[in-house]
Amino acid sequence: MLEKTRGIVLHTLRYADQKVIVTMFTERHGAVSFMVRVPRSRKSVVQNVLLSPLSLLEVDFDYQEQARLQRLVDVRVDVPYQSLPYNPMKQTIALFLSEFLYYSLREEQTNPELYAYLEHSLMWLDVRTERFANFPLTFLIRLSRFLGFWPDNEEARRILRQGEEAYVPLILRMDFGTMHLFRFTREQRTRLMEVLNDYYRLHVPHFPELRSMAILREVLS
Repeated sequence: MLEKTRGIVLHTLRYADQKVIVTMFTERHGAVSFMVRVPRSRKSVVQNVLLSPLSLLEVDFDYQEQARLQRLVDVRVDVPYQSLPYNPMKQTIALFLSEFLYYSLREEQTNPELYAYLEHSLMWLDVRTERFANFPLTFLIRLSRFLGFWPDNEEARRILRQGEEAYVPLILRMDFGTMHLFRFTREQRTRLMEVLNDYYRLHVPHFPELRSMAILREVLS
């Protein structure tokens, strides 16, 4: 059955010559993995959009409910980015978020509200020109609400060190409109990212150490 949906690229894995497995979070079916044949040409539109982390796409696919891998029929750019793929700092954030979302959403079912949040957040980051160092913190805090484990003070204290309790009400107040008002040192921001990562590991089964975390720390310092 031919299905149409919008999707966000979370992960790609080379499977064979000219084939990749692409995992997306889709508006209509949640997390879906596709087997895709990619032309050899480096200028291929299909290759460019499928291998770019967090690309916002429209996809047509042959939906088989029990299949582990779906067959992609057609793909188009839904929302073209203006700066996110070209700005080094935003690129690093995108790489981190794509890895983070791949592990935190891989069992997630249909959730249009979550999809809308992801799309809105990425479009917001794309047009932001300055003062977005707190974006990953704000994004992950807000994401937890959609996944059902918005932190409270008592739970957060399980992974905080002595003297860090004041961070909890602080970061819970941040949103995209106000996050630039919250000033953190490099050490504070790094520690908050560690706390959030540990918090997700408490709630998401098999959530690993993220390879992109170290790179993100350097860029956001």
